[in-house]
Amino acid sequence: MKRTERLNALTEMLRRSGARGVSAERLASEFEVSVRTVKRDLDALENSGALLWSRPGPGGGYGLADGASLPPVSLSPAQAVALMAAVSAAPDAPYADLAAAGIQKILDVLDPRTRARADELAQRVWVNSVPSSSRAIKSALEEAMAEERLVRIRYTSRDGTTTTRDVEPVLFASTNGQWYLIGWCRLRDAMRWFTVSRIDRANVTKTACSGHTIHEVGMPPANATPVHGQRVNH
Repeated sequence: MKRTERLNALTEMLRRSGARGVSAERLASEFEVSVRTVKRDLDALENSGALLWSRPGPGGGYGLADGASLPPVSLSPAQAVALMAAVSAAPDAPYADLAAAGIQKILDVLDPRTRARADELAQRVWVNSVPSSSRAIKSALEEAMAEERLVRIRYTSRDGTTTTRDVEPVLFASTNGQWYLIGWCRLRDAMRWFTVSRIDRANVTKTACSGHTIHEVGMPPANATPVHGQRVNH
């Protein structure tokens, strides 16, 4: 059994064990591997985001927290490298750091042969990306978007004027190589596009957004789609 298949089967066995859990020795016997290998597999599952619990001592073992799930991971070397290249080439994209961490989790649970082939292929894909914006600014904008909270930014417009704005983030957009934060500007009382590279300070406030939606931004261009690949319908 390949490691990827074993990790999937291991996850299912942990889920079926429920609150009782299952010992490392039983898992090793079930999959015909050593206890040491089982514990490495459990570490890999946990590093990939699986919510595991352990209970030491006689009658103890391992289990999967209620509602936890790890979807099957089955990528070709080329697919793995495609993910790495996409993130490396777009360091300014929203949540790029989280994407890189997510890709690393996927790589960690690939079978060793696929992982080795992916690592070798990745050496033959070079990226010369532009310098990224401040990590602190990006993190603040990402948090404000995800948590739907007002963000206070210091913004320098194209004519050199610097202002402080309270913005309710609505969406991120990329066009012509630039990333924009689009949101309701309380200073202008209107929807505005802010070039992320022109934001030199950003602080998330405790104020919740008031409910402005992407429909207020207007119709997206014909070739613009959300990152999940489906066009927004207005």
